[in-house]
Amino acid sequence: MVNFERRPAADPTVREFRMPVADTVLSGLLAEPAVPEDAAGVIVALHGAGMHAGYFNTRAAPRLSLLELGRQHGYTVWSVDRPGIGASADLPDDRITRAGQAALLLDALDEFSKSHPTGAGFLLVGHSYGLKVAWTMAAEPKGRTLLGVEGSGAGVRYGFDWDIRQRQRSLGSGPGDMWGPPVLYPEGTRERSRLPIHRVPPVQAAEGATWPDDIRAMGPRIRVPLRLTFGQHESLWPLDPASLDEIRTVLRAAPSLTIEIEPYGGHNLSLGWAAYAYHLKVLAFAESCRLGRRFG
Repeated sequence: MVNFERRPAADPTVREFRMPVADTVLSGLLAEPAVPEDAAGVIVALHGAGMHAGYFNTRAAPRLSLLELGRQHGYTVWSVDRPGIGASADLPDDRITRAGQAALLLDALDEFSKSHPTGAGFLLVGHSYGLKVAWTMAAEPKGRTLLGVEGSGAGVRYGFDWDIRQRQRSLGSGPGDMWGPPVLYPEGTRERSRLPIHRVPPVQAAEGATWPDDIRAMGPRIRVPLRLTFGQHESLWPLDPASLDEIRTVLRAAPSLTIEIEPYGGHNLSLGWAAYAYHLKVLAFAESCRLGRRFG
């Protein structure tokens, strides 16, 4: 088992949460509205590579936590340590590939609904690698019951050469700072003691090379509402008009797709000053999907 520390939540209503699923346990954080039975829906947040569930509950400055904000607006927010992270770190490689995670997480939603009110249903919010997992979930037959998928920090084509980047990493160098300018983040955000970090399982790190082909293959099977946000200072994914049109083409089977650029954001939107504005838009999207479920 890989042990890691998680800083206490600023809001005492955000609590550690574990969900038994099949033969394992998924750890994470949970925030529920004052009357859980009246929850408008459940927002399931999936962190990126090298992080854990605390990514969506930053304490670097007030109002930046998605869990706190969602709870205050009547949603249950479940930030999951993705399979292979936290309590499920001992799972074998075949269970923590992107497809393996998607299958396990879809089962976890079923288990969650047996013991918690879910309102209009589940909306996924993914960051970077977590968004790749969320899209993979949405492409599965069970994923078509999702309210929708919102995400940041992932696209369909990298803004760099994957093989060159991996060689640079093996030599102890890299393509530069992917966070964006330091001014975009509250002071101290990047101190190691404050970062929600967790080692990346090797099998997950190795999947990056095939992503552009993988998303093109499964794109036609994603048929839930989608919203995609990039920070203006995103460095991993190209944001030129042709690249954004390419995303629209790959995800054209979705009933709706909105792509937005957050002007004061970097790659890690939910850790920066732009988090509050971004999370408000996540909640607005959740409301739109909820109404679509009701009247559509």
